Amino acid sequence: MENEFSKIYRKRIKQKKEFEDRTKKIIVTVAAILFAFFFIMPTVLTITNSFMKATEITANYGSIFAKDEKGARKYISKTVNLKFIPDMVTFEQYYTVLLKSPEYLFKFWNSMIYTVPIVVVQLMLASFAAYGFSRHESKIKDVIFFIYIILMLMPYQVTLVPNYLVSDTLNILDTRWAIWFPGFFSPFAIYLLTKFMRRVPKELTEAAEIDGAGEWEIFSKIQFPLCKGGIASILILVFFDYWNMVEQPLILLKDEDLHPLSVFLSKINQGEISLAFAVAVIYLIPPLLLFLYGEDYLVEGISYQGGVKG
Repeated sequence: MENEFSKIYRKRIKQKKEFEDRTKKIIVTVAAILFAFFFIMPTVLTITNSFMKATEITANYGSIFAKDEKGARKYISKTVNLKFIPDMVTFEQYYTVLLKSPEYLFKFWNSMIYTVPIVVVQLMLASFAAYGFSRHESKIKDVIFFIYIILMLMPYQVTLVPNYLVSDTLNILDTRWAIWFPGFFSPFAIYLLTKFMRRVPKELTEAAEIDGAGEWEIFSKIQFPLCKGGIASILILVFFDYWNMVEQPLILLKDEDLHPLSVFLSKINQGEISLAFAVAVIYLIPPLLLFLYGEDYLVEGISYQGGVKG
């Protein structure tokens, strides 16, 4: 009798535990769906609204952008109407942005001209610097690497004044080099890539040295291939960072013709509200494609641990 009671008790405990586990999974799933919805809603709203007519957009969001006679923004007195489905689909905004208003595409290519060289050169320099930091430990390299960490922890706004003074001394203010130079030598990629290279098992490099491999062969055939996931992760993060930069161009570039699209988007006036959505979608395409293409590499780079995926 007692044994039978124990079986019933254990069965109820097991059922209770299973019920609690299912409840937790349901709560977590619902919470994840809600968070995903709120995170993705602005992007979906931007894409769908880019196919609306200017009159429809003004009717839905006009109160947000309304201004008085002096140019000051008015208090929002009515509820904004968030619409995900246009009353009538139109490509008028895209036609205006791509064909009738070349300044938008010009700013878009400004963003590409700034971002792509910075990503390429920064990764190239970071690869060699990280290899040097990861090989043959010494106190001097530890001190230099510690300085890199301090510089990386500083917000970019803190280094804007020194960058401005250096650019002024080099006579590169109001030129593309004022953006390129600080980006080329950013410590972020060096720090992350050094961490990745230090996870590569030393047995591999020691075996290569025994076989007579030089530093270049060790770098190109062992260290670099094993860190491809980390390099792809850094590429994506650095691209996102400089694609969305705003402070640097505003401080270092007085000529508005040199400003990237990230700065120009904030200057779209009341008469161009409808164009803002189309421009935002075009501006979203490169980082979105890069993320979709490199998503697996990004996950691999995060989980990579010395040639072994955790």
